[in-house]
Amino acid sequence: MKSIVVVGDVLLDTDISGSAQRLSPDAPVPVVEVDDVGRRAGGAGLVARMLERDGRQVQLVTVLSDDDASGLLRTALAGIPLVEGPSNAPTPVKTRIRAGTHAVVRFDSGCSPAPVPGVTPQMLAAVAGADAVVVADYGRGLTANPLLRELLAVLAARIPVVWDPHPAGTDPVPGVAAVTPNLAEALQAAGLAPGGVPAALHAAERLLARWQSQSVVLTMGAQGALALPATGLAQVLPAPKVSVDDTCGAGDRFAASLTARLLDGAGLEAAAEGAVQAAASFLAAGGVASLETEAPLQMPGSGAPDAMETAARVRERGGTVVATGGCFDLLHAGHARTLLAARGLGDCLIVCLNSDDSVRRLKGEHRPIIGAGDRAELLQSLECVDGVLVFEEDTPTAVLDRLRPDIWVKGGDYREDQLPEAALIRSWGGETVTVPFHPARSTTALASALAKVG
Repeated sequence: MKSIVVVGDVLLDTDISGSAQRLSPDAPVPVVEVDDVGRRAGGAGLVARMLERDGRQVQLVTVLSDDDASGLLRTALAGIPLVEGPSNAPTPVKTRIRAGTHAVVRFDSGCSPAPVPGVTPQMLAAVAGADAVVVADYGRGLTANPLLRELLAVLAARIPVVWDPHPAGTDPVPGVAAVTPNLAEALQAAGLAPGGVPAALHAAERLLARWQSQSVVLTMGAQGALALPATGLAQVLPAPKVSVDDTCGAGDRFAASLTARLLDGAGLEAAAEGAVQAAASFLAAGGVASLETEAPLQMPGSGAPDAMETAARVRERGGTVVATGGCFDLLHAGHARTLLAARGLGDCLIVCLNSDDSVRRLKGEHRPIIGAGDRAELLQSLECVDGVLVFEEDTPTAVLDRLRPDIWVKGGDYREDQLPEAALIRSWGGETVTVPFHPARSTTALASALAKVG
């Protein structure tokens, strides 16, 4: 198996989580009743853990101190081959206090500028033996070491080297396969003000010339990523919609996935597209919290967020879950108006979609015209749709019993006696409503018109 070496700075992430039901009598601040204290490796350690969870052969090359926090880090890195040298600086520790899913405050310690550490022959040998390298620069000085930089520059000419930069770190060595700043980092490094995709493209162009890399792949959060190769046009890679409270680790997930795909032989565009999907799947699965589960991280498929998880997160925030359903075979303006109206009634809209067999039983052997996978993807691409659930039965009763929406929406051409699910919705306190029906707009009419024009 080909090996990936992660080289860079590590830090200790500590999460103190609990619930906050009252304010302190001393000051108007929440009192957090602590339920759990969790520790994990951050920085390059998080990248290595992600690759290890993906089943990759990985090695971590870093520097550590001899303080208590480094002892905790070594424990957190159990199972990952570690080649280390002395850092000659305190271990950086980031402590987050969370109430429920929300961060209340973060304390940083040991994060002052550190001297450039030395590198051991064992560290250099480990890097030299890699089939691919991820450089996770967290501004602690390791990537400024001249011996390490010289080696990375040599390796960049023959293997994939992906460099994840940091505002307090060093410039990448020339020739790396990809540099992966986020949008804020790229704008800052390029000296540009925010301005959407045009500003992102200008920043990528400036940084590509400055860094002399083979590409710059700029991550843009919910907008996906922008990949600019040294030759050719920029490619904007959209991200699936994911509703999350904490995006911690998404950049690390992106860099790790990009490196693995480049190592597997994918081109830049395909590798970056896969990395966007992987980052979205990582966040949809719960982000860094998913690393504590025994199951491996979910690899991306279509990239669509899980509808049940989306609804659960909305409920946790006290929001209203809205659902509608149907075949949605050949989307038309009537569908769009219904979906927009439904989304306006709450905080998320889940579409319950008839499977192909279900549509065939309801509409006849020549339907559906479009398969369930494509219908779901088209619906999911709409801004007003937050999730899709495909069901096999002739009615959505079973899927609604799982979802339990607060509001069930149908078109105004339905009467309550035509909606057997209305009684089920009432059983948990939900409501069934209709939105205006738009006559002369139907899939059947559209299909008939298409048949006439061949």
